[in-house]
Amino acid sequence: MIWLHKRPYAIRESAVDRAFLVGVYAILALVLIAVLFPLIYIVSCSFSSAADVQAGRVWLWPVHPTLLGYQAVFQNDLVVTSFFNSVFYTLVGGLVSTAITIMMAYPLSRKYFIGRKIWIWLLIFAFVFNGGLIPFYLVVKDLGLLDTRWSLIFPSALGIFQVFLAKTFFQTSVSSELYDSARLDGCTELQFLLRIVLPTSYAIIAVLFLLYAVGQWNSYFNALIFLENQALYPLQLVLRSLLIMGQNSFQASSGSMEEIIRIQAMNTLLRYAVIVVATVPMLLIYPVAQRYFVKGVMLGSLKE
Repeated sequence: MIWLHKRPYAIRESAVDRAFLVGVYAILALVLIAVLFPLIYIVSCSFSSAADVQAGRVWLWPVHPTLLGYQAVFQNDLVVTSFFNSVFYTLVGGLVSTAITIMMAYPLSRKYFIGRKIWIWLLIFAFVFNGGLIPFYLVVKDLGLLDTRWSLIFPSALGIFQVFLAKTFFQTSVSSELYDSARLDGCTELQFLLRIVLPTSYAIIAVLFLLYAVGQWNSYFNALIFLENQALYPLQLVLRSLLIMGQNSFQASSGSMEEIIRIQAMNTLLRYAVIVVATVPMLLIYPVAQRYFVKGVMLGSLKE
């Protein structure tokens, strides 16, 4: 009775519950290790000497720490150019996609919009079916977007999932009574969107921008099929060339075996450094937008 008086809300767990929790925590710990180990390994390799990386002596901590890998990254003109290209595609593409998505989602969230159900069914059909890669390429070609920056922005500017996410958010957060009051005060539809809806929708705007920005930053396939000019390559396409295609960024000045081994080690070190450079920007952005991201996704996932 004394124990119950001191802890009135305590629930005594059974042995089965404790065993279940131990199993859950063990599985989560294994998943955490499986996720963290490759990240730690890549970061450690990027700060280690080229010879130690090539010899496989790096495991969890940098061996003979050095910034030579990052120095090689920022001295490589193609990597630097592709990095700024990715920043451009991410920022401009994210802003354009977010604006188009809001312009598409807001009318669909209003029940009085004429043809609303038809547009919703067309979006669902486009979400399930597509014309394939060849028609997609031909459309981009006929629009004159091949080998331009806009070929990575406009063809993928509208995400149907994001449209439905924003549509549901507007339906649940913007009441009809608020719209009726604004209309009585002489507010037009555009003014209502710009002055009332958007200032109260920072959460969904942050979610949309983050989803599009991450997609643009990690994308390389559209650049692979639409771009020929290396000056327009995004960072992920250059990283793909380094990792998969095995293209050398350093060439041996002589045919000696020592020089070839050194060049191979430097290329290996460069790959790890480029991976870190390509990953850090998204890791820095997500913690800032996390609270908006969680709130926007939760509100946007509620049913009508």
